[in-house]
Amino acid sequence: MGYLLLALAIAAEVSATVSLKLSEGFSKLGPSIIVVVGYAIAFLALAQVLKSGVPIGVAYAIWAAAGVALVAVIGVLFFRETMNATMVAGLALVIGGVVLLQVGGAH
Repeated sequence: MGYLLLALAIAAEVSATVSLKLSEGFSKLGPSIIVVVGYAIAFLALAQVLKSGVPIGVAYAIWAAAGVALVAVIGVLFFRETMNATMVAGLALVIGGVVLLQVGGAH
């Protein structure tokens, strides 16, 4: 159940972050509301993840890495942002670090 809540926290955080860009400095009401609600859901869900027993280092690493990777991909796909090989390598290192934390925590 903890990892399902973690997926919810990630989805809410990514939605809020993308909406932050769409809000244009909080000058557009709809996206601004999504920012506030999205971050509130993200933190409430993350709190429940930690309460369920998922280790804080693992939960936060997965949350942060998934958020960074998803927002980067969304930026490329929907906002025409650029990504070069160095940036892809950086994302791979972040994701690899999370995998190592997860593997290390299993022992």
